[in-house]
Amino acid sequence: MNAIISAALSRSRMVISGLIVLLIAGYTAYLNIPKEAEPEVTFPFIFISMILEGVSPEDAERLLIRPVEEEMQSVAGVKEITATGFQGGASVVLEFEIETNLQDALADTRAAMDSVRPELPVDAEEPSVREFSSSGFPIMSITVSGPVPVRTLLRFSRELRDRIASVSNVLESTLSGVQDEQVEIIIDPLAVEHYGLNNTELFQLFSRSNRLVAAGNLDTGQGRFAVTLPGLFEDLEDVLTLPVKADANGTVLFSEIAEVRRTFKDATTLVRVNGNTAVTIDVTNRRGTNIFRTAQQVRATVERETEDWPETVDVRFISDRSVNVKRQLDSIVNGVILAIFLVMTLCMAVMGVRSGLLVGLSIPGAFLTGILMMYVLGLSINFVAIFGLILSVGLLVDGAIVVVENADRRIAAGEKPSDAYAASAKRMAWPIITSTGTTIAAFVPLLMWPGMVGQWMGLLPFTVILVLLASLAMALVFVPTVGAATRKNDSGIRAINNDADIVNTENTRGLTAIYVAILRKTLMHPGKVITITFALLFIVPAIFFSIGPGFTLNPPEEPRQAMLNIKALGNLSIEEQDQLVAEVE
Repeated sequence: MNAIISAALSRSRMVISGLIVLLIAGYTAYLNIPKEAEPEVTFPFIFISMILEGVSPEDAERLLIRPVEEEMQSVAGVKEITATGFQGGASVVLEFEIETNLQDALADTRAAMDSVRPELPVDAEEPSVREFSSSGFPIMSITVSGPVPVRTLLRFSRELRDRIASVSNVLESTLSGVQDEQVEIIIDPLAVEHYGLNNTELFQLFSRSNRLVAAGNLDTGQGRFAVTLPGLFEDLEDVLTLPVKADANGTVLFSEIAEVRRTFKDATTLVRVNGNTAVTIDVTNRRGTNIFRTAQQVRATVERETEDWPETVDVRFISDRSVNVKRQLDSIVNGVILAIFLVMTLCMAVMGVRSGLLVGLSIPGAFLTGILMMYVLGLSINFVAIFGLILSVGLLVDGAIVVVENADRRIAAGEKPSDAYAASAKRMAWPIITSTGTTIAAFVPLLMWPGMVGQWMGLLPFTVILVLLASLAMALVFVPTVGAATRKNDSGIRAINNDADIVNTENTRGLTAIYVAILRKTLMHPGKVITITFALLFIVPAIFFSIGPGFTLNPPEEPRQAMLNIKALGNLSIEEQDQLVAEVE
């Protein structure tokens, strides 16, 4: 360690230049590092969704749930299986043991679903298997509303959705409150009877006509050509011109026996904004991207795409997590700045302005170095990481205070600044390393914090350890180098002691004198002090657990939004539900 300190002080320009580069790189990393409100937590749950149009809850249990439950019993690590049958489908939730590797469990669950798929009804849609994760929630929701036809809203919403999906940081953008379009065919029974047809023949005709046929390649001996058959209905004209019967008297088209028109499926959900029908676009960002940058790109895209839209179409952001994230991070960053200000003010008040500023240099240096390391490791900044920075503010300056104070004492004793800082850093190197190492050792067990709470709070000890390691370099390399380079020889100062490492406690005054008096008395009774210390280790926790307020994971805070749930008796239609909601509005 002495060789490193000597090399740094002998190459002060290179070390100071490296410090400046480190600060710039750390600040750049802070601007570009992904930012989020809370850490990403992977919940030990896997959700299976199965859709079968028209199936009752009782039949869903028999046809969908039971085969899946029996197959999922063989998946390793399953703790509990919860199933729900509803009108039109069923869902199964698998809860796994906390130590289970969720990616392996997801692969095993999908393999089990592939095995049970032949036992499910043929008409059932392909089951959906997905994991629960905090990163899968939308970061913002955009509504398109107005007193315009539904098809106009859908057209604008789909165009905007496609533009948003093309943003680089957006994972997906989905529509909700949309009624799927369908073709409604009303058959004239008299015309069908007149032409000698029946419904079975018409259904078979439709099934054979609306089908994708892979015709393959045609080899002519002089080349191979792909053969395509237009077998799918593309628009209403294809349906209307479909021949249903041909004989010597002519050809009967579908338009002669039925009326075909475009319509919408029955609504299952409705979205309304300020009394107008609306369509919602939910935007999800990619994992590990900056939520602020994503929100900024989406807002710019929405503004650019909607500038030519009619004034009757209203586009607004009804939720934006980046706003809440920025509010939370700004509040915590302000706390960090205030903590740095208070620590530096205290250092300058006790040690002097010059020494206090030199000690304060280690705080932004350690912070930005730690953030740079987090950026290199692919981590993100959230309120847990910033809370770790606040927690470590007072710990970062301990080593720098010791080095600077001892160097000032040596300079006051007559040593040259370069020699004083070199001797101080070398003399205090191992005590500082040992002190920082014991602090780091207290946080190392927290890195192995199990369960979802460990995923939530695991970044806290990691952040503290990174900045504490960075503070070692600041205290033993950068601070002594900067101090030696900026401190001039103080000629004419009388030496206060022949040995700069020895302090005379006889002539102390003020708070120092009170401390020295208390220390002398405690040193005279070591047995009593140790006994009282160990007694407090048991008494204080016992008092807290007996009369204390207990524990809570998240402290209460003032809500910024409210959600109202309306419940009613009976199976209400969508129109009845809409009427109740309108009354509440």
